[in-house]
Order: sequence, then C-alpha cells, then structure tokens
Amino acid sequence: MLGSKRGDSSGFIYAVLTVLMVIVFLLDLRWGSVDIPMNEFFNIARGDSTVYAKIFYEVRLPKAFAAVLVGVSLSVSGLLMQTSFRNPLAGPYVLGISSGATLGAAIFLLLLSVLGITLVGFWMQWGVVLFAMLGALSLFLIILLVSFRIKESVTLLIVGMMLGTLASAVISVLQNISDPDSVKLFINWTLGSLSMIGRNQLLVMTPLVLAGLIVVWFVRKQLDLMLLGDDYASTMGVSVFRCRVLIMVATVVLTGVTTAFTGPVGFVGIAVPHIARMIMNTSKHSKVIPCTLLLGGNMMLLCDIICQLPSNGYVLPLNAVTAVLGIPVIIWVLVGKKRMFI
Repeated sequence: MLGSKRGDSSGFIYAVLTVLMVIVFLLDLRWGSVDIPMNEFFNIARGDSTVYAKIFYEVRLPKAFAAVLVGVSLSVSGLLMQTSFRNPLAGPYVLGISSGATLGAAIFLLLLSVLGITLVGFWMQWGVVLFAMLGALSLFLIILLVSFRIKESVTLLIVGMMLGTLASAVISVLQNISDPDSVKLFINWTLGSLSMIGRNQLLVMTPLVLAGLIVVWFVRKQLDLMLLGDDYASTMGVSVFRCRVLIMVATVVLTGVTTAFTGPVGFVGIAVPHIARMIMNTSKHSKVIPCTLLLGGNMMLLCDIICQLPSNGYVLPLNAVTAVLGIPVIIWVLVGKKRMFI
C-alpha cells in the first residue's frame, strides 16, 4: 500500500534529518588527516589566511559538498531502480551503467600504458572523468536500444547485468596486458574516493546532479502508479515506456557523473531507499524522495568521517566503509523478508 495510516510527520522527519546533516557536515569539515581546532573555524570565518583556512577551502569544503552530492545521487538512483524493476535489490548498477563508467576509465588508464602514452595532472584527471562518463553513456544507449525490443523490466534487468559482466571481462583483459603501475592506479580509482573532487569538479558535477534530480521529481507521480504494475499504470494514462526512459536518463546522469568523479561506490544506492521507506512508513515518492535525499547525504558524510578515523594518516577505502554500513541493511531486507513497499 502506498500510503500510511499514521499522522503525517514528514515535516518533522525532514527537519531532524536536515539538522543531522548540518551536524555531520560540520564534523566532516573538522576531522581528517589534520584536525581543525574549533577556534580556527572562527578565524576562518573572519577571513584570516592560515594553513587551516587553506585546508578548509581547498580540501575539506569541496569534499564535504561532494559527499552530499554523491550520497544524494546514488540513493535516488537506487530508489528509481527499485521502483522501475519492483526489485528490492536493484541499485544504480543493475543496468550496467556503473560498469560502463568503470570500463571507460579502464580504457583510458590502462590503454595509455599499452600505447606508451604518459599523461599527468589536468589531462590525466579530466581524461578519466570524460572516458568514464562516455562509458556510462555508451552502456545507456545500448540499454535504450534494447528497450525498444524488450518491454519486460525483468528481462531488461538481466540484459543490464549481462552487459555489466561483459564490461568486467573486458576490464580483466585490459588489466592483464597493462603495466603494473597503470593497473595499480586503476585499482585505486575503483576503491572509491571523495578526495578527487575539488572546486572545479564541483562546478561540473553540481548542475548535472541537479538536472537528474529535476527529472526524478518530474516523474514522481508516475513512479507511484508504476508500483502497482505496468498494466495499471498504463490504464491510468501513464506512458510506461516514456517514464522508463526518463528513469534511465536520470539514472545514467546521476550514476555516471558520480562514478566518473569518485570511482564506483557500492551499496549506498541499495540500502538508503529501504531505510527511507521504513522511516516514512510509505512508498509515496513525493515523501520518500526528499527523505532519500537527506539520508543519502547523511550516510555519505558519515562514511567520509569514518574513512578519516585512523590516526596514522591512512585513509580507509570508501567502498569498504559503504559496504560495512550497507550490507547489514541488505541482509535485513532478505532475511527479515521485509516488504519492499509499505
């Protein structure tokens, strides 16, 4: 059932999650390989030019904003996939979009070594981003073409998974013919990291994420009807095919840009939508989408804080932390046999 019999407490929930995000955001700004003392925040606010101010503006602030954008993108993508395929384990990667982005990055990083080409700095960083986004777009276009022939969402899901597996196979071949240094660079990219995003990257990433979210909000009512089945949605005047295309467009934008800038980050997109439905006690997207946004941002900020916890200056891989937090939720869904839609 889409609705809830409880009184509407969504406003209170949003307020609590917003306050929590502000708190976690500030903690993420303070903690890191170099902790910023509380009194330094007042000096930074006054515009004092200190070492801490440089760390704050050039590293911490872009990374914290990036964490919010990444969490929002992956969580909303997961919500879209779970609704579209009516599958509680669907996530941003079920259509192979993330695998396409990873393949694009692999082609750039690993083939360069095979061809004997060396790039550094600007060209290396933006080359990875460009090829990752092209890889995600290529897989999306293939899925889009297949969707003209295949209308069943489950079959389309299987096709996406097979394409993802094929991309992984190609990546394995590239790793075997590349030099060890390039392979190490690529593996480090696949572990996921928010530290690769600075102010220039945010200027590209932010409008793309906002565009994807606008598409999601535009189809929120159609998503509610799709929960009841494609046939029912069609009888209510919804163009299921058009809606599914819009969902895939939003997913490729949100997942593609996130993967391009941070590497593939797993489990957030699967876990957060389930938590949002449980908290809101409804599957109505006008209520679940804002909750998913806030929860996704909070979770990624928390993951970034945990990544910085080791006192020896070592930073934990982002994917390791998201797995530790996300897998228990997935097991809870499977073992507890929780209903996907409340």
